[in-house]
Amino acid sequence: MEKFKLISNKYAFALLGCLFMLFSFTVYSQQTVTGTVSDVDGPLPGASVIVKGTTNGVSTDFDGVFSIEANSDDVLVVSYIGYTPQEINVGNQTQFTIVLEAGNQLDEVVIIGYGTQRKSDLTGSVASVSSEDITQVPASRVDQVLQGRAAGVQVTQANGAPGAGTTIRVRGGNSITGSNEPLFVVDGIVVGTNFNLNNINPSDIQSLEILKDASSIAIYGSRGANGVVLVTTKSGRGSGTSKPEVSVNVFTSMQMLPELPDVLTQEEQIAFTNEHNTFRGVAIPFPDDPSTYPNNDWVDLTTGPAPIYNVDLSVSGASENVNYYNSFNYFNQEGIVKTSGLERFIFRSNLDINISDKLKTGFRINYSRLNQDNGLTSFGANLFGTLNTQPAFNEDGTFNGFNDVVGAPFNNPLANFELNTNETFTNNLLATAYLEYKPAPGWIIRSTFSPEFNNVKRNRFNSSQLPGNLAVGITDGGNASVRTVASVGWNNENTIQYQTDIDEDNSLTVLGGASFQKVETETTQAEAFGITSDATGFNNLGNSDPIRSVVSSGYTGFQIASFFGRINYSYKDKYLLTLVGRTDGSSVFAPGNKYEFYPSIAGAWKISEENFMQNQEVFKDLKLRASWGRSGNQAIGPYRTLGVLTEANTTLNGAEVPGLTLGRPSNPNLQWETTTSFDLALEASLFGGRIFTEFNYYYKETNDLLLDVTIPRQTGFTSQLQNVGALENKGWELLVNSTNINNDDFSWNSTLTLARNKNEILDLGGQEFIDLVVDPIIGSGNTRLIVGESVPVFTGVNYLGTWKSQEEIDASGLSSQVVGGPRFEDLNGDGIISTEDNVVLGSPFPDLIFGLENSFSYKNLDFTFFFQGTTGNEVFNLRMRNHYFNRGETVKFGDLRDRWTLDNPTSNIPRAGGDSVTNTPINSEYVEDGSHIRLKAVRLAYNFPTEKIGLDGVKNAQVYLSGTNLLLFSKTRLIEPEANNFNEGNNQFGNIALGFLDANYPNPRVITLGLNVTF
Repeated sequence: MEKFKLISNKYAFALLGCLFMLFSFTVYSQQTVTGTVSDVDGPLPGASVIVKGTTNGVSTDFDGVFSIEANSDDVLVVSYIGYTPQEINVGNQTQFTIVLEAGNQLDEVVIIGYGTQRKSDLTGSVASVSSEDITQVPASRVDQVLQGRAAGVQVTQANGAPGAGTTIRVRGGNSITGSNEPLFVVDGIVVGTNFNLNNINPSDIQSLEILKDASSIAIYGSRGANGVVLVTTKSGRGSGTSKPEVSVNVFTSMQMLPELPDVLTQEEQIAFTNEHNTFRGVAIPFPDDPSTYPNNDWVDLTTGPAPIYNVDLSVSGASENVNYYNSFNYFNQEGIVKTSGLERFIFRSNLDINISDKLKTGFRINYSRLNQDNGLTSFGANLFGTLNTQPAFNEDGTFNGFNDVVGAPFNNPLANFELNTNETFTNNLLATAYLEYKPAPGWIIRSTFSPEFNNVKRNRFNSSQLPGNLAVGITDGGNASVRTVASVGWNNENTIQYQTDIDEDNSLTVLGGASFQKVETETTQAEAFGITSDATGFNNLGNSDPIRSVVSSGYTGFQIASFFGRINYSYKDKYLLTLVGRTDGSSVFAPGNKYEFYPSIAGAWKISEENFMQNQEVFKDLKLRASWGRSGNQAIGPYRTLGVLTEANTTLNGAEVPGLTLGRPSNPNLQWETTTSFDLALEASLFGGRIFTEFNYYYKETNDLLLDVTIPRQTGFTSQLQNVGALENKGWELLVNSTNINNDDFSWNSTLTLARNKNEILDLGGQEFIDLVVDPIIGSGNTRLIVGESVPVFTGVNYLGTWKSQEEIDASGLSSQVVGGPRFEDLNGDGIISTEDNVVLGSPFPDLIFGLENSFSYKNLDFTFFFQGTTGNEVFNLRMRNHYFNRGETVKFGDLRDRWTLDNPTSNIPRAGGDSVTNTPINSEYVEDGSHIRLKAVRLAYNFPTEKIGLDGVKNAQVYLSGTNLLLFSKTRLIEPEANNFNEGNNQFGNIALGFLDANYPNPRVITLGLNVTF
């Protein structure tokens, strides 16, 4: 505290009196005005607030907060580079919430790792999706909104089941055995690559940022090798004064079955099946008139229109020292395939408190409860697995359980609906608490602690009364299982940041930090067989045959410790430099390989700030940037460096006894997969900011790939996991945002994203290729890793049509062929069709990924439509074997109407029954063009003029009608080209086994009617 000395003379007292009168006058005429400055995405740090006509001015702090002395008749001028300035009359008001409109995309504020930054100051590649974009498409998961909206980010919807996830690739995949999914960070909490995004309410999200290049992801080190998605939820900032703001979002949707694959009609199918059996020389199953047989539409019996109900309620507000955002979400989606659905409850509470000018604290809490009905039948089985002639019920009204055509039990889906259970319950608590201290101007010290608790319980029950079992005399009871997964983890982040303007030309921001994370997961499963009563289902597993019961449990855990730093330097606000370094240590590796350092360097040049650019009118802003860096990928789970024990029975004293043996060899030399990347980009704002464009070129090379390598058999094993391979990704991205028309009554804006990525294997540890078995049913021979090709490629033999004559067959040297049967290329001429004749048939990677959005606004009406799609990618149709080439016991594709017959001998579609003579290998007919265009979303909204129609207390109100997946232009037989039959959960190659179609749960067409009201 400053000390004052009392001057004991009359002149001193007179001076003090004058000062007192001046102070009193100042206090009387001036007042302290506070407030926040933000845009639609959040606070604007560094915004200018000046009393008009004076030099009295301040800048907003990191949270967009300002405080200034002003008279009641003053006018405040609020400005920020790239935003339209506002003039505010002070009057008697002492607190303001000011929202600026962006006039230039290069000056929008975006979230980066451990902070925010103006887009014009970025040296790395960051794509941003705002809350407005998120709400354009009503969705249950936030990753569904990303599709087509961020250049260089490929998002594929796995299937249309309620709560189904997506596959996300940021600039291609970097790994073969490891995960290729990006890292998700929610409000600064690292939640990993496998976080269930159903736990986050899309309406709570303020913005999404996707970090793509080495400079932007390096701050996350080994965690961010596949890109980083930053999810920032809403706060009370900008919501109003201390008076709470209440928002309600209600919508209801109707889901409808999309276009279905073309299949033979009932009469055509009967003719094909009889023809097939006649050729094979066995009795025909349908000797009578086709009209005398049942004609059950199994798709119609097991699917139907399904509703979605959603209610969002939020209460938010901001005062001088407190801002808060609380929300509740109820979401209920029934599936278009019966007995599938998702019911969700989410509560969120965000709170920030300014304890003093220097100390701030707060928390984020997100609790979710998911009730998932997993479905009791397969859509593909309904569509292709059962002929329409199959009766659903017996004559006595009981469920039918036997297929006379096949001569085997029939899995009746209607019986499954009534008798079986398959459900999952998930409880998730994701939270973070932080303390932020500003000891002096420019300094920010921040520490966060973020726990996560996740509990999953899955119940399954198959009834003892299933008609398929009863039809063949199986009466040994039902079976049930209960599986629980309990995960507990925590994350601690500590950062210290210093920002200073060294002088008029030089500014510096330095960030340092340490991060620590630990996750433990326990699993327990119990399976029971021989349950004779359905009364208790899975709730009493003890009511079963104890000899057949199976109990298992497991534990896994890992820890990561990281230390990182970042330096941002700016010279004259036109030459920018960023240095980032991070050291990660992971418990999944053996001593000596646990720690790795990942550096990056990036620079940017604001060309438009140069003197020679000042007299031109084309570029409002022009920036060139480049970056280089290294990042890592753990690529393996815990304990993979160690050998494991497996069951192995042995004989002791003439009796077989259980034992253990080494199941795989250890390898303590395993280390991180490492990706080195380079990025070069040009950003421009043209014609006064009406057009913004960004072009990126990048190159990434990943080394030390983890692959199973063949080792000498004398070791006792056939393969060992080693660091041996290398691959590359290179490509370009283009983003164009344009304001085509903008006047008082009408506006038209467009956004175009284009991206191309080429993926190529450089090395496989000395091997030319590796065949993958992505699924044991389809086996090998269809998916291969080949040096010089993408990861992976589809392989098989070339299909040449049909044999037109016996002379052709005799001349070929191939045995066991039949006229009208399928003909395949004997590439090596050895007289045998085998995998030796395989060729590359295609790749699941597109040549081009695109998205196009147009939004129109006329007075109170808003209209938006959004297309997305791909070109140049292939898909692998897993249904071809059974529904094109093989026996007539299952539904066939409509192509077979034009099959080879004696009356149609020139057809290249194989005859019915040819498969009984010819072995049908995987071939080029399985691989189809996956290019497509989808009308992803259409939205029409009306904004009520609340003041004009007298809705006092209502800030805004909007009613909207939207449609999702309304149109799809695709050449695949299965219609839906984006589904993926495999994922990381069902085999080790799920992360690269893309593009496999299997009549998956279809993406429905959705019509939504909604209402948004804010009070």
